[in-house]
Amino acid sequence: MIREIDVASIKEAVARLLIEANYVIPPDVLDALKAAVASEPSPLGRQTLEQLVRNYEVAAAERVPVCQDSGVAVVMLDIGQDVHLVGGSLTQAVHDGVREGTRAGYLRWSVTGDPARRLKMAGDEAPAAIHIELVPGDRLRLRVASKGFGAENMSALRMLVPADGVQGISDFVVETVDRAGANACPPVIVGVGIGGTFEGSALLAKRAVLRPLDQRNSRPDLCDLEVGLLARVNGLGIGPQGFGGRTTALAVNIEVQPTHIAGLPVAVNLGCHSTRRAEIDL
Repeated sequence: MIREIDVASIKEAVARLLIEANYVIPPDVLDALKAAVASEPSPLGRQTLEQLVRNYEVAAAERVPVCQDSGVAVVMLDIGQDVHLVGGSLTQAVHDGVREGTRAGYLRWSVTGDPARRLKMAGDEAPAAIHIELVPGDRLRLRVASKGFGAENMSALRMLVPADGVQGISDFVVETVDRAGANACPPVIVGVGIGGTFEGSALLAKRAVLRPLDQRNSRPDLCDLEVGLLARVNGLGIGPQGFGGRTTALAVNIEVQPTHIAGLPVAVNLGCHSTRRAEIDL
């Protein structure tokens, strides 16, 4: 049976989730930071983690943004194939929701409509990066994430070849985090997308970085790789905010998809310690 969803409800949900994501850090991220306080051997690193936790507690209590960089709104929609969207354009509803949430939540207008900076823009552009996937059923899952660009700028993609193997993948991931240093606002979340195509691996990495930290990959070999890579990354000594210590990353999340026998695309998307996301089913 076809189920109708008015895009007006999507607009409202996007605006609400955008504000919530910027005011309240996900519980799994906050729990990971609190656990890191107890395990971090560096006094300065531990003090830094304590301040981060306190920042998030104050932001949630006073209903203010957790970070001045409200980032780019990344909106992922898993739309059931039995859903019929009515009431106008889905894309426009999402963009309008981001604009409304940015204004109502007193978030920074961080997005420019002209990336080449050749034209003078109005200053209130707030388009989202929208990713849509069709899934079975009559539900719509909406995920809104605010992606700060300190970490986004340090992300990377490399077209490896099959001969590079797991060692090549691992070295590239660690190299990316090492190169990022303090610029990605550690402790980071490391999203790794393996396979697909040039653009597909990047989207896979974005999905990986937004996966809850308490969910390991269901494949035992990939789960082991996640754990091993986290140990290697935390052995870099970058530490919280780059001040040194063991807590350089909170998690390494890996997602894979099929690829050509001649290729091995690998993308690494970094999320800062304030990786912000919220979701709802409509």
